[in-house]
Amino acid sequence: MKPLLGTSAKPSGVQIWLLFLRIGVAGLMLTHGVPKLTKILNGNFEFADPIGIGTAPSLVLSMLAEFGGSLLLLIGFQTRLAALLLIINMLVVIFFAHSADPFFKREMPILYLLIYGTLFFLGAGKYSVDGRGNNNRLTRY
Repeated sequence: MKPLLGTSAKPSGVQIWLLFLRIGVAGLMLTHGVPKLTKILNGNFEFADPIGIGTAPSLVLSMLAEFGGSLLLLIGFQTRLAALLLIINMLVVIFFAHSADPFFKREMPILYLLIYGTLFFLGAGKYSVDGRGNNNRLTRY
């Protein structure tokens, strides 16, 4: 008899979960990326400069990660590259932008970092542009 809560995951379930994870995290991060894109389109480049490269480059890089990277994750195209951009962005947020803040201000970026790390290591999964025609072990189920 199988235990009610076993420790093995069905490959098809993993693929569906990767799809939900990608869509969910992309949708949530787009709520941060769209306002930054709007600021840029309106010519407003007021933004924090946590790593000393200037406010405009900081805003553009953050927008590229949060908006562009999220769009790539949403469709599952170049997922590992998009996740890497978002990982770097979250590291800047955690260790530079909010370094002096209490832990609860850094908790959400840490959670995003863990999700992006998961997507970086596991990839987009079967139900993605990256997974189409791919025969590697994770996506062939």
